[in-house]
Amino acid sequence: MFRKQILTIFAAVMLLGAAKVQAVLEYQAIILHPSGFIASEAHGISGGQQVGWGWLYTETTWPRHALLWSGTAESVVDLHPTGFDESAAYAVSGGQQVGAGDAHALLWSGTAESMVDLHPSGYSWSRADAASGGQQVGGGWHTSSGAEHALLWSGTSESVVELHPGGFDSSWANGVSDGQQVGGGDTGALLWSGTAESVVELHPSGFSSSVAYGISGDQQVGFGYFDGYPHALLWSGTAESAVDLHPADFASSGAYDVFAGQQVGYGYTGEKSHALLWSGTAESVLDLHAFLPSQYENYNSYACSIDPAGNVAGYVKLSSEGDCRAVLWQVPEPCTLVLFGLGILGLRNRNNRS
Repeated sequence: MFRKQILTIFAAVMLLGAAKVQAVLEYQAIILHPSGFIASEAHGISGGQQVGWGWLYTETTWPRHALLWSGTAESVVDLHPTGFDESAAYAVSGGQQVGAGDAHALLWSGTAESMVDLHPSGYSWSRADAASGGQQVGGGWHTSSGAEHALLWSGTSESVVELHPGGFDSSWANGVSDGQQVGGGDTGALLWSGTAESVVELHPSGFSSSVAYGISGDQQVGFGYFDGYPHALLWSGTAESAVDLHPADFASSGAYDVFAGQQVGYGYTGEKSHALLWSGTAESVLDLHAFLPSQYENYNSYACSIDPAGNVAGYVKLSSEGDCRAVLWQVPEPCTLVLFGLGILGLRNRNNRS
């Protein structure tokens, strides 16, 4: 009998697939902002962990500290290394976190004490923006050339590989997955496979400029300027494969991360920015801003990273001065869906009896 009820529940959920019901089922917004910090942002998510930073209030300064969460504000771990003035974390993968502190690219393994300085020789500053499969990517200011160079590491400063293509003035790497890296350079969005010589130009025809921020499997995401406005873009390894994700009714948009055929970023309505999620087309867009608690609905929101389960990390921006709140958009557990379905079934049975 119970099995029959469960099947009925899911059948009811399928039949009640209107946008309003779908919205209730898909995401719960959790504010990750930790006590003692005046502002916070989440920029990376993987394996049940989220990373970003917070501004810690003191009587004399507002230092920025790299932060690590495990799904709640109370779970926060301060990754800020001893002796550093400021730090920030940008991505997490396999229990490791990457970012920067005092203009040095940094790598952590869950604690402030685990910090590894990735800063390479010959650079005046550096930053790590993404990590996957034991690789870290980012860039730095090359002292001799006087320009930004895309960089790839494998856990130590000595392991650094310059991805900067020959003949380019500048380049930067923003994402890494399965031995491939994405970013941008003189000609627009770029894709590498571990060496400078492997570079593939992703810049699509008709766009004035472009950059790639995220990669997963055979998909890459970023944005390009079209008629003076940024449009979220999705590639599959070539410039010709570009798909314009820019949704109708938005003035501009951008995509920051991709996983398992889903992409996240933002769209600007002309009045404020909304965190968005796509499933490969402009028409598939889901407005994550709608799931925020009511006190945040009139502010700007951004989706920065997505994990294999579909959970999303980002933030709400409360003011132009940088007052922000880190946010986790979490997919409800299966049991939550069942309980919701039981409510639907109970309501249906009650209505039938009345």
